[in-house]
Amino acid sequence: MAVNTTLGSARQFLPYFVVTGALSMGYGSVFTLLAEFREKFGFSETELGFIAGVGFFAGFMAQVGLSWLADRGHVRSLIHIGMIVAIVSMLGMAAADQAWQFMAARFFLGAGTGAVAPAIRRILITRDPTNMGSNLGAMGAFDVSGFVLGPVAAAAFAELINLRAPFLFLAALFVVVYVWTLGLDLSSGGTARVQGPMWQLLTSRSVWAGILAGIAFYTTIGVFEASWAVLLDDLGASTLIIALSISLFALPMIPLAPIGGRYAQRRGPIRVMAFTIMGAVACMLVYGYVEFLWVLIAVSAAHAMFDAFTMPAGQLAVAMSAPTEHAAAAQGIYGAVGLIVSGLAAFAAGSVYDVWGPEALFTGSSVIMVVALAGAIALGAELMGPASRPPSQAAPASS
Repeated sequence: MAVNTTLGSARQFLPYFVVTGALSMGYGSVFTLLAEFREKFGFSETELGFIAGVGFFAGFMAQVGLSWLADRGHVRSLIHIGMIVAIVSMLGMAAADQAWQFMAARFFLGAGTGAVAPAIRRILITRDPTNMGSNLGAMGAFDVSGFVLGPVAAAAFAELINLRAPFLFLAALFVVVYVWTLGLDLSSGGTARVQGPMWQLLTSRSVWAGILAGIAFYTTIGVFEASWAVLLDDLGASTLIIALSISLFALPMIPLAPIGGRYAQRRGPIRVMAFTIMGAVACMLVYGYVEFLWVLIAVSAAHAMFDAFTMPAGQLAVAMSAPTEHAAAAQGIYGAVGLIVSGLAAFAAGSVYDVWGPEALFTGSSVIMVVALAGAIALGAELMGPASRPPSQAAPASS
């Protein structure tokens, strides 16, 4: 019965998951084409790192500056405006031929996605708190699905037509999704009345535990995005192989992320992340020191299984730590910190890879992940066990 209830809950949120997946296709498409940008436009690894990373900074600004509006009843506006901005970003990518132009377009994509994501997570958390772990995991699965489809679609359009075609396709897809959102129920409960919820939430030790665990997780995301295509390209992989490797990385996360969310809610999100992040650290070290292409791809598939549990567990950690009326703000904090960490990691990854090589890049990243995880464990005693109450009954964020 519990399984059927969980599946029914996930089905009612299917349209919202599709919006998330569509936006993720934009991120994935840029990721797989970085090596093509280097070949066609002559961009350096440092410039590629900036193109990859600027979207994270835009998402950070959007989530910090806008997520609280979802808690004040503006979910619909955030989702609609975010989709329009994402459409503009894809059109900009299609027209760009200089690094700064790609950076500007990538900035708009990050801003649009940053406006939409916490608003949708608020809908999931407030409408069905009992199944918030599995629902957040299901949303993560669609997020990853978009990340799987994006590289494959981008590679196919780029190979069969030209380098502009993937972005025109995605712009058209975003238009269709935007029209679809006009008919969705975008209401959510527990509207906040107090001012400044974000900064109040930052006084909570358990919120900080979730944030630190998220820093460990998002470090690997930023490094992976900026360097994976270049790493495989240097080992002789074609654009198609790079795209398929990204898909192979993401595919295990699709069925496992909802399971990971349920498991984290039952066992405790920080307890789960302690094991899965250390598994990811082991994989990162392999990337830096192994030069066999198919070994790296196989290890990345194992890495994906760890991340499938880490991703929803981090979102659940901050959801458990915040009252329902500030659900979007809490998700905005977590997402914003994740994006700024990913952006810094992506910016640094290009330069570190260019100057010192993959060994230094992946070793340094692993050290950062271990330190952040240790801080999360030290602060997250309340999150080492299962969720014993729905978020509407959570302790005040300032406790």
